[in-house]
Amino acid sequence: MKALYFAWVRERVGLAEEELAPPASVATIAELIDWLRNRGENYAAAFGDDRTVRAALDRRHAKPHERIAGAREIAFFPPMTGG
Repeated sequence: MKALYFAWVRERVGLAEEELAPPASVATIAELIDWLRNRGENYAAAFGDDRTVRAALDRRHAKPHERIAGAREIAFFPPMTGG
């Protein structure tokens, strides 16, 4: 699965994108965020507060409880406002 990072999530992780291969026990977006958080200080800084990161699966906004199985791409970004 390709992970894309946007705005300050990208700045904290230190990457714009990467290929992820989480273990089979990681089934939802929330579980993936927990797994990422434990990959290092940069990920812990990016995913430290679950309320400040949004996700999209295959370019569709998704909730933390949604399953990631079969997704080709997941994007992480901060909440956005209109403008």
